[in-house]
Amino acid sequence: MGKKGLIQLMIILWAPTISAVLIEGIVGGAVLVSGYLGPKIYCHFTECCKNKWIKPNITGLQSALRRRVFGQHLITETVLKALVGHLNNKSPDKALALSFNGWTGSGKNFVSKIIAEHIFKKGLESDYVHQIIATHEFPHQSEVDFYKRQLRNRVIGSVSKCPRSLFIFDEMDKMPVGLIDVLKPFLDHYPPDVGKIDYRQSIFIFLSNSGGHLINSAVLKHWERRKETRRHQD
Repeated sequence: MGKKGLIQLMIILWAPTISAVLIEGIVGGAVLVSGYLGPKIYCHFTECCKNKWIKPNITGLQSALRRRVFGQHLITETVLKALVGHLNNKSPDKALALSFNGWTGSGKNFVSKIIAEHIFKKGLESDYVHQIIATHEFPHQSEVDFYKRQLRNRVIGSVSKCPRSLFIFDEMDKMPVGLIDVLKPFLDHYPPDVGKIDYRQSIFIFLSNSGGHLINSAVLKHWERRKETRRHQD
């Protein structure tokens, strides 16, 4: 056999090996690219716990509260300060808890909606915003032990998926007695620990109708004092 024939025979014998290596390389590369780009492509179209979907708009939040909430300077100043401080802190000491009290129509839900819209791209429709209405989800005092397990698991499951979760509890004044206690561990100082869920970036908003008459009375007195002061100044 001449040299030319020998070379041809070697190419024929090596061809399956070369093809296998080539195919394996192509498949491996495809898997590698898929593993790297897959989540990015998925999160481009579907909500994920990433900056594209969760990007606090501090300037917009400040403007919206001052522009759209009337006659409640405590909301626009105190709440805004608490939110900005929490959102700008990459490692807060604990979760942020806000409590809005007042009669129906006083703007509690409206302010909660504004907050959600300026933290989550999908606002209240976000998978990471959890609206919990006490009378709908926890109607019976006799089932409080079951509700405790249910609520605890819901918070743990939600925050494990996205540390920047928002929980809005409506009608807190009608919540079964003792149920609120299950949230205390999530609201306390919670140092980061390897292997544990970090709740410190979460936000809990509690809405309640209790104390509405007291709040209205205080607002009325404040308005009367300002009116009296202006009258004397004139």
